[in-house]
Amino acid sequence: MRIRVVAATAAAGALAVLAAVPAHATEYSSALKIRGVQYDAPGRDSNSCSTGNTKNEYLTIKNYSAHTTVNLKGYVVKDKAGNHFTFSHTHYLQPGDYVKLRGGHGTESDAKNVAYRNNCNFIWNNDKDSIYLYKSSGAHADSHAYTKASNDRDGNGYITFHG
Repeated sequence: MRIRVVAATAAAGALAVLAAVPAHATEYSSALKIRGVQYDAPGRDSNSCSTGNTKNEYLTIKNYSAHTTVNLKGYVVKDKAGNHFTFSHTHYLQPGDYVKLRGGHGTESDAKNVAYRNNCNFIWNNDKDSIYLYKSSGAHADSHAYTKASNDRDGNGYITFHG
């Protein structure tokens, strides 16, 4: 009987864990995951390269591995409409490290954990969107869909997916 109790307890625990995973998240086997997105840049949206605020819209990608360093070169970030960015340079993320992929112009380097898309257009919709992260092999690394109404309870334009 003791084995059945343990098995039933384990099954109930597994169901509780499955119920706790948000319906909008798809889990893939990857060290790199989308930590969060500032989908609505503070202030009035302006995609002017000289005075706009696209640099304040960003996606945070984090290396959740305990021991593996990951090179972002070849990784691709896309939205539902097909807008995309490919990391074309070597960019190493140590275990626990992250990078913020921002709009606007700048370098794609390890400096200050920021990479720029070199595009002044906004990529994330302010009401809802889907975010996809692909490995350099083309395999899915992570993806999330969000709606402002359901996922941004405090209304600050930022959503956390993985803590």
